[in-house]
This record gives sequence, structure tokens and C-alpha cells, in this order.
Amino acid sequence: MFKQINILPRWAIFIIDIFICILAFFLAYVIKGDMSFDVINKAIFLKNTLVLICVCAPVFLILKTYTGIVRLTTIQDAFKILIAVTLINGGFIAIYMVTTIFFHSSFISITTLVINGFIEFVLLLVYRLGIKYLFSYFRNPRIETKHIVVYGATDEGIATKRALEMDTRIYNRVIAFMDDDRYKTRLSVDGIPVFQSSDFELLLENEHVDEMIIASTSISAGKKNALVDICLDRNIKAMLTPPVKEWVNGQLSLRQIHDIRIEELLERAPIEIHNDIIENQVKGKRIMITGASGSIGSEIVKQLARFKPALMVLVDIAETPMYESELQFSEYKTETVFRYFIADVRNRRRMEQIFRECKPHYVYHAAAYKHVPLMEQHPYEAVATNVLGTKNVADLSLQYGVQKFVMISSDKSVNPTNVMGASKRIAEIYVQSLHNHHVAETKKSKDAGLATQTLTRFITTRFGNVLGSNGSVIPRFRIQIAQGGPVTVTHPDISRYFMTIPEACQLVLEAGSMGKGGEIFVFEMGKLVRIVDLANKMIRLAGLSPGVDIDIKYTGLRPGEKLHEELLTSDENTIATYHNQIMIAKVREYDYEQVRQVIDRIITLIENVADELEIVKLMKEIIPEYISNHSVFESLDKRASQ
Repeated sequence: MFKQINILPRWAIFIIDIFICILAFFLAYVIKGDMSFDVINKAIFLKNTLVLICVCAPVFLILKTYTGIVRLTTIQDAFKILIAVTLINGGFIAIYMVTTIFFHSSFISITTLVINGFIEFVLLLVYRLGIKYLFSYFRNPRIETKHIVVYGATDEGIATKRALEMDTRIYNRVIAFMDDDRYKTRLSVDGIPVFQSSDFELLLENEHVDEMIIASTSISAGKKNALVDICLDRNIKAMLTPPVKEWVNGQLSLRQIHDIRIEELLERAPIEIHNDIIENQVKGKRIMITGASGSIGSEIVKQLARFKPALMVLVDIAETPMYESELQFSEYKTETVFRYFIADVRNRRRMEQIFRECKPHYVYHAAAYKHVPLMEQHPYEAVATNVLGTKNVADLSLQYGVQKFVMISSDKSVNPTNVMGASKRIAEIYVQSLHNHHVAETKKSKDAGLATQTLTRFITTRFGNVLGSNGSVIPRFRIQIAQGGPVTVTHPDISRYFMTIPEACQLVLEAGSMGKGGEIFVFEMGKLVRIVDLANKMIRLAGLSPGVDIDIKYTGLRPGEKLHEELLTSDENTIATYHNQIMIAKVREYDYEQVRQVIDRIITLIENVADELEIVKLMKEIIPEYISNHSVFESLDKRASQ
């Protein structure tokens, strides 16, 4: 029977509700009559029953108690039933009072109505729960059953349980909640027992578990990793419920509960940023973002849009990503105006046209070439974009009185072993020296009593790899696993710092807001992560076994690649800031005129399309610590040492 019936018709629920109200009314009369129906006036009972039906029907129609899916009855449905019962008996009492006052006769006792209300509520709720139970356990005895443990005995956890119950293909049986709140331990939530998360392994010894779902945003990264590791060791699927803000219309959809991704295991404690300070600086301002359709640039746009700038100027050379960005940001309900420019930061005239037209107050410079092996093959392009492009945007920021220029750099600029890292270090040097020169010139003008232009503050932020960015290792591993392997890792010991894209951009905005100018900010990146460990965990999260289902293949270090990245050179230290995850690097400072002359020489080589060896040779003169690794440019280091 339950195989054919999926949802009980509304008219059937309505009729059953009316019938249950009549039954409750009858039982109330029997109880009031000392469990004997013989003492009851049958004529009055029938008249009162007709009154009951006349009161019940409109109340049920108004409150729409019959429209819910009975097998998915929730606490909201119970509350609606309570309101209906209250109104029904309230209506009876109102009629009772009218007849008593105007006709000097009473047709029912208050005691009977009180008994009726209680029985009515219990029966209406019990029958719904009974049908829910029948559908859950007997609708299809052969349906696949999953035994699930939910972490989080909270509203999110209960919502997760409700969403699982809506799956008509699989019987998802939540056998336990886990929580770290010791006051909930050994209690039950929604009829399900609650265990301490520390008892998870003990629970697994006594119960069969197919899946574990984390339904809590407050869980620490360490706790999340520990629970997932237990699941992976026991071939239990680990899943995650998204944050409440991502639920559809405030309701959790079953489809939103997803397999845990490696990015979610590498997350750290939420970053606290001073949104009020950022908003005070940004609100109502005109902001330019270069590289605006890239991984970092687009996230900066998203985060800045929350602070209601007047204008967002998005600049990128990539046509298709920019088109996708335009589609995405056009859906934002905001007073901020978005303007999109397809432009190359290397083209000074084009960039000047944009500066002249938009007159930005703030510039976030994220445009860069970042892929180490490719840039090792094409030094010309790396230097043209990362050095010349940065110089163009920085110079124009000064020329047009930009208040703050924030440059996005990389940990690969520290003790660079490749062209990309060296080009970013040269860009850092130019931006910092330009700021110091600008401050000195402004002071001279002020001391001489001359009018001075707006002081432009030049700030640099330096951080490591971002999880899931375009072309990064995690998307590549994911594709390789989906294709059946092998997963390629360059070296067994290679390691990297990782940070999520939102984390990195939050810290960029915070550093930009606190920067006074001339600083190179470095971020606390956590621990180095071995790439082979990352690969192993991703394979296991996919439900596969490393070395059995998917092989890991070592391909050797690529041109310019380091075994381990650094955030500081051996000669650098840091200065603390008010934010425990943001430090200021104490770096060697350079004379602006000397830097400008050397960069002019590099630009001349670029304009003349000089031999790339000459370009890299000059880069090594600027940055003595630049020693090539696994690269054709190692020959230049050997010549210098001779």
C-alpha cells in the first residue's frame, strides 16, 4: 500500500482532521460522564457535534493545516495544530458565553471543552506522527537504508535530519547526534540520542555507520579533520552541510549536503577583520581592481561590494572571464555602479584613459602572471606584465592622486628561484621605493610652503598559494582523480603554504585598511602542507585507495620550482600589527632613482624584444638572492660565481 501512496491528498487530511475532532469530542463527553455514554443527552451531543464541525472546518481552512505533507510533520506543524485547537475551543467558549448571556441556558460545560482541547491536540498530532512512522519504516521494506551520524545537535543538525527524511529513494536513518556541548550528552534531540564527539570511535564499535555529516559551522578545523580521518580509516563517507546563509530561502535542500572537499579541511579559524574601518574608508568611493576576473581579483570585488563603494572599476585582459564576471555582478542588488574594461596593464595609454575617466580613490592591483613553469619559458611576458604592468598602474595611481594602491604579491618573491618570483620581487621593490620617494618629495614641498598633491600610500601584500585558484594543484588533482589517475606530484617532499581565496582577500582588505604606506605585509599562512599528503587525502575523500585505485606518480621538480616556499628571507624579520595574522616584513629598502634606472633598462630590453637571457641577467643584478633552480637560467648563476 505504501509503495503506491507517496503524499496523502489534502482532502483526505481535511476529512481525517474533522473525524478526529469528532472522536475527541466524543471521548471528552465520555470522560466527563464518568466513562459512561448512557448518561449523555444524545440530542444535545449531536447538536454540539454539528457546531463543532461548523467551527472546525473554517479554522482548518484558514490555517491550512491540511496542506502539509503528513509524513514530514515538523515542530512547525505541531504549533499550527495547537493554534487550530485553541481557536476551535475558543470558538466554542464564545458560543457558550453568548447562549448563556442571551438565552440563559448552557449547552456544554467548560470542563468538557478543556478535556476536548487536550484530546484533540494529542490525536491530531499522534496520527500525523503515526503516518510519518509508517512511511519511514514500511513504505518500501527493500529500500536502501543508510545509517547516519550527524555532528551538531543544533538547529542546523535538526534541519539536516529533516532534509535527509525527504529523500524518497533512500531511507536515511539518523542513529545519533554528536556534539561537544557536554550538557547535551546522553540527552536526545528530535528523539535521537546525543553523544560527545570524543565518543565517536566507541559509537562506531557498537553501531554500523555509513555516513557522518558535519552540520555545524562552529566546529574547529582540528576537530573537523580528526572526525574525517576517523571516517576515512573506517570507509565511512564524510559529508558537510553548508552554512545557513547558503540555504535556499532559509531551507536546507538535500542536494546541498555535499561530500567534504579538501579545501574545507584546510580551512582555519575564521578571520576577524575590522569591517567598520574598511567600510569607513571604502563606502562611497571609486575603486579600481586590476586582474578583476581572476581568482583573487574577483573575490576582492565580491568582498568590497559589501561596503557600498560608489563605483567599482573592473579591469582585465581576459575577455571570457570578464564577461562571466559581468553576468555575475549584474545580479547584485546594490547601489554600486560596476564598470568593465578589457585592458592590458602593460598598455600605459589605455590604462591612463581609464584612470582619467574613472578617477579611482583606491586601486587593488591583482593583475599578474603567476604560473612558474610557463613564466620560466617566457621571461619576456612575466617581466612585461609583472614589472612594467605594475609600474604603469603605480605611476598612474600617483599621477591621478589615488589615496591607496594595494599590490598583491607572492611568497615566490622571497629568495626567488624562478622568473615569476623574481619579477614579483622587482615589482615589490619598485612600489616600496616609489612610496618612499613620494613621501620625501611631498615633505620637501610642504617644508618649502608649496602646494602638495594628495599623498598616495603604496602597500604590498605577500602570501602563499590559494586553495582552488585557477590552475592550482587542487583542481588539477580533482580532474586526475575523476579520470582514474595517476595523480602527478613533482617530488615526494615538496610542500606549500595554503590559504583559501576568501581568507587571502579578507587579509588583503584588512592590510590595505591598516597600511600607512611603504609596508610589505606578510600573512600568517599556518603550517606547510606536503603535496603528496594532499593528494592522498583527496583520493581517500573520493572513496578510493591511494596505490590501489589511484596511483601517485612523481614527475620531478619543474623549471624554477622550489621544494619549500618561504614568506621571509633569512635576513628579514617581521613587525607585529594589531592583527595576529598580519605582520610587516622588515625588508631591505632601495633608492628610488637607482631602481627606476634599472627598471628603465629592463623596459628598454622588453621594448627591443631583447634576448631573454639578457632580461634574466639584469633581473639577477637587481636581486642578488635570485638563484635559478632546475632552469636553463642556472648558467647565468655559474658565470656570476666564476
